[in-house]
Amino acid sequence: QVQLVESGGGLVQAGGSLRLSCAASRNIFGINVMGWYRQAPGKTRELVAAITNNGGTSYADSVLGRFTISRDNARNMVYLQMNSLKPEDTAVYYCNIRAILNQNYWGQGTQVTVSS
Repeated sequence: QVQLVESGGGLVQAGGSLRLSCAASRNIFGINVMGWYRQAPGKTRELVAAITNNGGTSYADSVLGRFTISRDNARNMVYLQMNSLKPEDTAVYYCNIRAILNQNYWGQGTQVTVSS
């Protein structure tokens, strides 16, 4: 069973930056999409950013221009650089990896708190 482990969350002041990392416990064959989701209290989980196996990226409108997703294919890792953080970015951030044969893995989540 593959486990995804996120790191890099924490408490930061508005305007600050954080870099989230997600590592898979073993190699995943046939990765299609790697992404970051977030869930704030009382809200549904939403897609923040995603990156495909050919490097194509997509972002939620609310983070466009502030967040950057990247991946290291050789190491099965995905990153989220978050700049100009706002209090409304406060949430638990989850890593997700989807691969062939309906493989769909989630991390346990990492808390990001942005103070005003």
